Amino acid sequence: MEKAYPILKVRMLGGFQVTYGNEVLSFQRNNFTKAMRLLQILLYHDQSGITREKLIEDLYGREEVADAANSLRVTVYRAKKMLLSAGLPEYPYIKVKKGIYRWDCPMPIEIDVLEFDRILEEGQKAENESEQMELFYQACKAYTGEFLPGLSDEDWAIIESVNYKRKYFYALEQVCGYLKRENRYEEVLELCKPACEMYPFDEWQAERMEAFVALNRYQEAIEEYENTARMLFEELGVRPSEKIMAQFQEMSSKLSLQQQDITDIKNDLKEGDEHPQGAFYCSLPSFRDSYRLVRRIIERNGQSGYLMLVSIVLGNKGKIGDLSEKAVKKQETMAGELYNVIKKCLRKGDSFTKYSSSQYLILLVGINQENCDIVSDRIRKCFSTEHKSWADYLEFYVSTIADVENQKSRIRFEGMEDVWDEEPKQEVEEK
Repeated sequence: MEKAYPILKVRMLGGFQVTYGNEVLSFQRNNFTKAMRLLQILLYHDQSGITREKLIEDLYGREEVADAANSLRVTVYRAKKMLLSAGLPEYPYIKVKKGIYRWDCPMPIEIDVLEFDRILEEGQKAENESEQMELFYQACKAYTGEFLPGLSDEDWAIIESVNYKRKYFYALEQVCGYLKRENRYEEVLELCKPACEMYPFDEWQAERMEAFVALNRYQEAIEEYENTARMLFEELGVRPSEKIMAQFQEMSSKLSLQQQDITDIKNDLKEGDEHPQGAFYCSLPSFRDSYRLVRRIIERNGQSGYLMLVSIVLGNKGKIGDLSEKAVKKQETMAGELYNVIKKCLRKGDSFTKYSSSQYLILLVGINQENCDIVSDRIRKCFSTEHKSWADYLEFYVSTIADVENQKSRIRFEGMEDVWDEEPKQEVEEK
């Protein structure tokens, strides 16, 4: 009678993990070795196998290897030893026949990415829409992340990762269209949430916004838009797509038609108690609106107003492209600390925003030039409390609000049309 082995479960979507029964196998320091990469390749090809030539190409790629065949034999030996050390029972595991390498094990095996493929293929063969969409829905649920993200520097893995992302997007698009036709918008929200988390820049938030609007949950739709717009700008320096912008306009108009109770209006306007102290941080689009309002107020009452640009300068003017990887990480750390310092050092009535990856823009109202110098000195001193040398990396530029309109000002918004557009011009009626 054959021995009953526990199931061997392999996860390749969103990371790599092997579970034998109830135990997650630990490969310790072998995660990035050639033996581990060989294991991942063989598991992915499972029963179909892979030729020696293709295996050598995928495994060694662009490396200069004197004797690739011998190196492969050594790697196979190490992979077998690694599997036994991780806790699997004694067995060859890697079979070679007529130049074809295959994974071979005595226990039943489940591989998530192959299961995803199976479900998707069944869905494409389904005879009716309802059955097809149910299978596509299962495929979307089975997709838990990019294919083997730890191999993002391997050509074969990159190609497969792009291919699986395309398959996932196809299934998700089909299911979302079906669910919307069936008015099952709650399921659209649930299904698109992981897509937004895994691929935040592919704008699946648009589907969630549409679902919120269809459910008359306009405030949640606006929050989805604002979070997306902030993320796109702060990470990529771009504004949302025309599709998302159009949805925002639509839901804003619908929200404006909804009569609100005064209590609800007050609650919506509250800042919240998370960060009651310090200066007010806002996204660049919101900062732009505050700037426009302050500029109008100053023109009317003659009050003074200044814009202060604070830059972290490393290398050649602090440009990311001119910095080493180590310097970029240092700049990111310093930028995070600068945020905390600015919030702490300014008044509650002051506002600031992130102007670029290494710059912050501050709006100061009701102070003079001398007070601006005091503010910059305070920021520099606080910023260098823990690291004295950090004071040398800060650069300040101060301009009156009136001077910002000058074409020669160092604080310019014309080059950032996506986030700092001019106010819309009134259309002139044709006579």
